[in-house]
Amino acid sequence: MRQDIAEHMDVIGADGVHVGTVDRVEEHRIKLTRRDSGEGDHKGHHHYVPIGLVAEVEGQTVRLSANADVAVSMEEEEDGSPA
Repeated sequence: MRQDIAEHMDVIGADGVHVGTVDRVEEHRIKLTRRDSGEGDHKGHHHYVPIGLVAEVEGQTVRLSANADVAVSMEEEEDGSPA
């Protein structure tokens, strides 16, 4: 499944809510584009979603096994610390 994930795919939660856009896959996580980085201290840099949250890849969409609010709470910074 990891090999099916490509740049610019939409990442959505199990509830259908947009979580981000794939920048690229790095090892065990998906790097999201900067424009999906949130607000305040989180704005302007990349966040990462664990690859283990991917339920399926369909067309140009990566669907996660968790709802968007849960997935966002599991995002990581570049160094692996919580976002």
